[in-house]
Amino acid sequence: MQIDDKKKIYSWAFYDWANSAFATTVMAGFFPLFFKVYWANPNNSEESTFYLGLANSIASILVAAFAPFLGAIADKGSAKKKFLFTFAFLGIIMTGSLWMVGYGMWQLAILFYIAATVGFSGGNIFYDSLITGIASEEKVDYASSLGFSLGYLGGGVLFALNVIMYLKPEMFGIADGATAIKISFLTVAVWWAVFSIPIFLFVEEPFNENDIPFRKAIKQGWKQLVSTFKEIRHLKVVGIFLLAYWFYIDGVDTIVRMAVDYGMSLGFDQSALIIALLITQFVGFPATLVYILLAEKIGLKKTIWIAIFAYALITILGALMQEAWHFYALAIAIGLFQGGIQAISRSLYTRIIPKHKSAEFFGFYNMLGKFAAVIGPLLMGTITWITGSHRLGILSILFLFIAGAILLSKVDIEEGKRNAKEYLEHI
Repeated sequence: MQIDDKKKIYSWAFYDWANSAFATTVMAGFFPLFFKVYWANPNNSEESTFYLGLANSIASILVAAFAPFLGAIADKGSAKKKFLFTFAFLGIIMTGSLWMVGYGMWQLAILFYIAATVGFSGGNIFYDSLITGIASEEKVDYASSLGFSLGYLGGGVLFALNVIMYLKPEMFGIADGATAIKISFLTVAVWWAVFSIPIFLFVEEPFNENDIPFRKAIKQGWKQLVSTFKEIRHLKVVGIFLLAYWFYIDGVDTIVRMAVDYGMSLGFDQSALIIALLITQFVGFPATLVYILLAEKIGLKKTIWIAIFAYALITILGALMQEAWHFYALAIAIGLFQGGIQAISRSLYTRIIPKHKSAEFFGFYNMLGKFAAVIGPLLMGTITWITGSHRLGILSILFLFIAGAILLSKVDIEEGKRNAKEYLEHI
């Protein structure tokens, strides 16, 4: 395979442009808003917060439970693109199906949302794993950041259109805002499908000289997964980093998924919350590209630390905010650091894992990331329900950032590279 080819890197990165429409319009934007006022009981905000948190947690558990196993199969059978297509197809169909869900049908909305989120998150396992086949160590930071930055831009462009549809439905010949939101779910499905085409056409499946048939790959993939668990002691740095990532990325994902629900619970206007999300998207596009320059100057770990500290501060300020402009200010702050912490974390991880087993190890990476996303939304929802305070619910996330920062301090990247090399020699 040709490494560092611009066409392949951009084709790979454009999948982020494609599926980020789900992360913005559906996951962060319209689903929590619509769920709270249309599908669930609008008079019981604590209950709807709990159900939304539970839905995100269930989706995360499903992906996390199968991620390493599927990754091992994909490595053995050279099936990364096949799995990516399967999960993307699931996410696209289920997202489009949300437009059919009627008023008060919160159970069906939750079911479709969980399935769509499984498609989104499951696909990202194999999308992430393909990066080792298109970019060298010198270019992987650039490719990773490019993906996230295009995701912010692409997700933001479609979300902006969807917001205009929602605020001015008459401009599009749409009956009302509720209908506009339903149609927006269809636009996300179409956007995701169309812009996924480049990765399937121009990014090759990484070559595996030990490629085996799919059925045999299932059996050997399971054996390889068990073996990797047993030999994880040879990859101590990977284990520590994954644990650190488990905590801090949970805080990041929880804020993304629960921000609109939280703002609505504080009584902020829906249009103000939507505008804040747009601000995050368009700040995030250039900020993610700039963040890679910071990482080159001060190092990957320090760059992640800065982002963790910023998120901890955002969490505290979020618990104290009173006015809508506070929400805007925090939206800018999130945009400055969200793409950066995700991109640099992925780049750091590629440096400390065996390259020929990238899908399996990114299975672990996404497993812990998704298991972490079980804790945060459920923690926030449960604390909110028990105490009756949405502010205490958001403040509980602070623990995740503190734990992540402490564990990250114990990660030695150079030792991780040596461990990965020794691991390859060992097997």
